[in-house]
Order: sequence, then structure tokens, then C-alpha cells
Amino acid sequence: MGLLQRIRQKIIDRRYWISSHSEEEMYADDLERTDVEHALFNGTIDKRYRLDPRGTRYRVAGPARDGRLVHVLCRFHEIGDLIIITVYAKESAK
Repeated sequence: MGLLQRIRQKIIDRRYWISSHSEEEMYADDLERTDVEHALFNGTIDKRYRLDPRGTRYRVAGPARDGRLVHVLCRFHEIGDLIIITVYAKESAK
């Protein structure tokens, strides 16, 4: 199973959680959980951050339900679940 397929399977299996920081960023950008899921199901991994001691982070770029480009940063937790670290609409990024 490829990496993006593995991420998507965690969403399907509901084996993921969204950090409080992600929730704050989602609120600021008027995004909902369904926008995050939509971006992960329809996006691509456009960056990997391998130097983080907590594990490799992946940035998935994909569309929200309204078509805005969204970036979702995530990583796999040591128990195998997916952690959504942060989420932001690209046009609102500074």
C-alpha cells in the first residue's frame, strides 16, 4: 500500500485525530473536518519533512469542498494512527 493510500485508509477507518492547533487553524480559515477529509482524498503529497525527531511529516495539498487549495500536515503516530498537525487554506498562508 502506498503512502497516500495508507493516509486515506486511516481516514476511512476513523483512525485519525485532529490536533487542537489544527482545529484553531481550521476555524480561522472557515474549514471543517469534511474539508480536511476531502483534501486528503483528492490531494497529493507535495512535501516530506524527514528531519523531525517525532517522525516524518507529510504535507498533502488538495482541494477543500469549495475548491480552495488546502494544505494538511500530518504524521503517523507510533501506535499507527494518523495525526493531523495543522491545516490551512493556501491563500491565507503567510
